[in-house]
Formats: sequence, structure tokens, C-alpha cells
Amino acid sequence: MTPGLVNTHHHLYQNLTRAFPPMTNAALFGWLKTLYPLWSTLDEEAAHVSAWVGLAELALSGCTTSTDHLYVHPAGAGDLLSAEIAAARDLGVRFHPTRGSMSLSVKDGGLPPDSVVQDHDVILDESKRAVERHHDRSHGAMVRIALAPCSPFSVTKQLMIDSARLAEDLDVRLHTHFAENAEDDDYSLATFGCRPTDYLEETGWCTDRAWVAHCVMPNADEVRRLGRARIGVAHCPSSNMILSSGISPVVDLRAAGVHVGLGVDGSSSADSASLWLEARQAMLLAKLRSGADRGTARMALEVATRGGAGCLGRIGEIGELSVGAVGDIAVWSLSGPSFAGAIADPVEAWLRCGPVAAEHTIVHGRQVVRNGQLVSSRVDEMLVAHRRIAARMQSVAIGH
Repeated sequence: MTPGLVNTHHHLYQNLTRAFPPMTNAALFGWLKTLYPLWSTLDEEAAHVSAWVGLAELALSGCTTSTDHLYVHPAGAGDLLSAEIAAARDLGVRFHPTRGSMSLSVKDGGLPPDSVVQDHDVILDESKRAVERHHDRSHGAMVRIALAPCSPFSVTKQLMIDSARLAEDLDVRLHTHFAENAEDDDYSLATFGCRPTDYLEETGWCTDRAWVAHCVMPNADEVRRLGRARIGVAHCPSSNMILSSGISPVVDLRAAGVHVGLGVDGSSSADSASLWLEARQAMLLAKLRSGADRGTARMALEVATRGGAGCLGRIGEIGELSVGAVGDIAVWSLSGPSFAGAIADPVEAWLRCGPVAAEHTIVHGRQVVRNGQLVSSRVDEMLVAHRRIAARMQSVAIGH
């Protein structure tokens, strides 16, 4: 038994374009440019169904709390955030969605097309409205909202500044993509005349209110500065490898005081949304980058639980089994041929030999997964709907 795992970075709607051939071998910027036109067809039904399926997949891997970075809001698409939240409530998963945004289109020097960006003031108004409608500040809350401008290459600097101020006023958390790869570094230097960490500091984001996704490219001085700020980092090992972005210095970040959690990232980059798999990948990559003795199963378990709680500002509440915590639990079977001989250390066995999926997942005292199966009776219904919506979305690329 472990605390329920905590997912700190995701794009749930992207499971509608999972393993899509035109982008499977592209790096970050090319990957995004391929998929933006497909995502511009997102609507409330697509957001609801993709969130339901994505959160169900996470629950099967022992995840009890997940965030989501929903930054695509096409004109006329409806209330996508509320559609996601309805899916989480139906499943019974603890949810930390973000009101994401993009305001800088390709015509203004950004990466996304006009069809998926919004006006600055609209973004701030919608962000405030989302917090007022959905954010629950109580202990054990099932839904909390964060503000999440997408990335330096898709929002203006002023939106970063104003979002940080709004988050302070509303007392909510901040999230964005940060230092993902060399392209991201080069864009920041060419556009802002500084490195991504400098940009975070200039915009008011280097704070313990914020957690950032990826953080692959910080140098030693930047690691120290991020640690002093007590910022959080969502480590996304599979996505970073698939997009050839690099290996985040997780061991160094943790040593500097950064809250490091795990993220499965979008299902169009990592493709598999298994938090158990990401914990295993995090252990292996830490060994590869920092030494065999630095990347342990216990380190990876802590990143997948308490580290995620730190990113979301919920230490002592989620990600641990302790007096006063909510009691979200994942139960794992360590039996069968794959565990034969693994009798000395159950934690190392859990991540090295691999149950892969949870036997039971319990959220807020309610079983979401029982005996390795989702408790909900809606699985087949939602999968049929998901296939229909995914086919429609992917047909955009071939003009049908």
C-alpha cells in the first residue's frame, strides 16, 4: 500500500490525438505545429470525454489526484474547464485543473495559430470566473483551480505578469511550461534577451506559489535560484524522452529545495498516462544522470507522492499516509512470477519488478478502482464516445 500517486502535469484532451503518425517523430515545436489545427476543433463534449477517459487511465495506475493544463480554448467551444470538472466528479478523482491560456499567435511572433488564442482581457476575466465558480479552499477539497498561461512562446510577457498578480489576489497557484528543451532556451534568448529562469523572475513567477512543467535545461546557478524560491517542478520523464528534450536534473533540483513532482504530460507526447510508469522512468533517469545510488525507488515514490503534494501546495493533506491527511490510497499486488525472488525490499520490488497497475485505488474513502478494474459502469460508453470524437478530430489532418 502507498499513498495515492499525484499527477502534476497533463493535457487530458490530447488523448484524442494519441500516437498520431504525422507527429510521432517530431521535436517539440514541430510536434505542436502539427497538432494545433486538430486541437482547434475541441468542444465541451470532447473535453468531457477525453478528461473522463484520461482520469480513468490515471486511476488504474494508482493516481488519486491529477492536475490538467487545458490551454486550448477555441472560439465558440463552450465551457471546457467545467466539462472536465464534471468528468472528474463523475469518476470520483481529486482534480486540480488549470485555467490555461494562449494569447500570442504566430502573426505576433508566437507559435500557435489564431484559431486557438484568446484576448488578454478575456483570459483574465475567464480565469477569475473559473476560480470563483470552482475553487474549493477547504481541507480535503476535491477541486482546486490554478492559473496557467501556456508557455513563453504562446503568451505575452504582460499576460505572465498579470496572471501572477491575479493569482496573488485570488490566492491560487500558478503553472506553466518552462525550460523544456534547447529550442525553448533559444526562443527565450532571441525574444526576451534572457534565459527562461531570468524570465520567470522578471514576470513574478519565481515564487512558492508556482510550479512549472519539465525544467529540463537549468544550469547550476539557476537550480540554486529555483530552490531558493521554493518553486515546484513537474518532472515528465517519458515526454522529455519521446520529444528528445533532455533529462531534467531532478536529484540536483530536490537537493536545492525545489518541490519535484511527477507528470505524465499529454497523451500526444507521452502517449501512455501511467503514473507508475513515470515513477519508474524517473528512477531510471536519475540513475543515468546522477549515479546509480542517487536514483532509488524510494526517491521516485516520494516524487510521485509528497513531491506532487508540494507542487500543488497540499503537503500534509495528500501524497502521504499520516494523521490529518485525506487518506487517498493505492494498493498494489506484489505477487506472481514477476515478483518471484523479490522478498527483501517491497518498495524496490514495487518499482523494479512492477505491478504496472494498482489493485485498488481509493479516493476520499471511495473506491475508484477495485481488483484492477474501474468501478464505474460507464467505461464502455465513454470509450465508444472517445473513439468517435478522436476519429472526427484526426480527420482534420487528412481533410475528411
